[in-house]
Amino acid sequence: MNPLLPGLRRVESSRDGVRINALVGGEGPAILLLHGYPQTSAMWHRVAPELVAAGHTVVLADLRGYGDSDKPGDTPSHDPYSKRVMAADQVSLMESLGFPRFAVVGHDRGARVAHRMALDSPERVRAVAVLDVVPTLHMFENVDRAMASDYFHWFFLSLESELPERLILADTEAWLRSRFAGRHAGGRALDEAAMAEYARCFDPATVRASCADYRAAAGIDLVHDRWDRDQGRRVEAPLLALWGTHSYVGRNFDVPRVWTSHASHVDAAAIAADHYLCEEAPHEVAHALAAFCRHTESGESR
Repeated sequence: MNPLLPGLRRVESSRDGVRINALVGGEGPAILLLHGYPQTSAMWHRVAPELVAAGHTVVLADLRGYGDSDKPGDTPSHDPYSKRVMAADQVSLMESLGFPRFAVVGHDRGARVAHRMALDSPERVRAVAVLDVVPTLHMFENVDRAMASDYFHWFFLSLESELPERLILADTEAWLRSRFAGRHAGGRALDEAAMAEYARCFDPATVRASCADYRAAAGIDLVHDRWDRDQGRRVEAPLLALWGTHSYVGRNFDVPRVWTSHASHVDAAAIAADHYLCEEAPHEVAHALAAFCRHTESGESR
């Protein structure tokens, strides 16, 4: 049991020999919650209890390469860390728990996995919420000085060498804390217990796996994304985009417009926060997610 999330039970599933760790609790329609970098499923510790109270089953999963999930070795193509493979892990997890159809919510890297899942497994995804992101391909096709500065880690972590790993491992805690520094807009402070959990899990295997995640995003994921665009594939499930008003994404993109070009049914709302809106403004995020999920559930039942 995670002390940040009392009352949730730990479960595991395995697909192609890769074990995925998750926490489960509550009753009602299922919501899969996927974390971002450099976090774990613990990032939902302020949101998940509110979703449970609103009548949902929550599944808080660690992505492959993160948290207490397995960190398989990479390949030159970085396919083991493609969002397609990472999404398939999570679909398998939900199937093993008896949820053939569910809502998925992702923040940061988890949102990119959720986006891919909604495209690849539309029969599974009832609704999808993406938090403080625009699609990966759109980001890479709109690089400017602001992105190169604020999101320099995208380019650093995706370098095809061991330089990122070597530099991060020289002072792992300093790197970890740098990802949060200056990304707060005055809401609730990051819980030091959560930071301790992120630090516990940010070991050398996670450092290497997370670099593979970013290398996949700059390579094979773009191949998949361009194919979708060429084929006219869009997310057909209802999609909710939430973003922080003070975040890089919120300041530099017309988030609703961008997602409308990638999905057929888009709701969107800004949250008074920076990038880590689930920890800075958890009540607002939970309220928006619960309302969106209730709406999509009622719409599907008609």
